[in-house]
Amino acid sequence: MENQPVAATEDFKEDYWELRLYVAGQTAKSVAALANLRKYCEQHLLGRYRLEVIDLLVNPQLAEGDQILAIPTLVRKVPVPIRKIIGDLSNEERVLVGLDIRPAGSTTTR
Repeated sequence: MENQPVAATEDFKEDYWELRLYVAGQTAKSVAALANLRKYCEQHLLGRYRLEVIDLLVNPQLAEGDQILAIPTLVRKVPVPIRKIIGDLSNEERVLVGLDIRPAGSTTTR
C-alpha cells in the first residue's frame, strides 16, 4: 500500500480533509478499510482530501504519534479536532458521522 495524496481543487480550499489510515499489511480488514474509505472519499470529499496509508508492518514507529492501539484505524487530522475510527469502515453512516462528513447533496430542511 502506498500514500495516495489527492490535490484539493480551487473551489474547496477551505474545506479540506487530511486522513491517515493505519493498517498492518494486506489483511482482509485492512484491505476492506482502504476500499471503503476510498469509496466514501470519492463520494463525499471528491478533490478535497489527502489520504495517507501507513502500514505498521513497514513503519511500526509511526503508531506512537497518533497513539494507535488497534488496526485498522482511521485518523482525521484536518479539520480539527482529531477524530479516530477503528475497524474495517464498512458502516458508511458510522464513518460519516464519526468524521463529521455531511453526505453530498444532503440538506437539513425537508
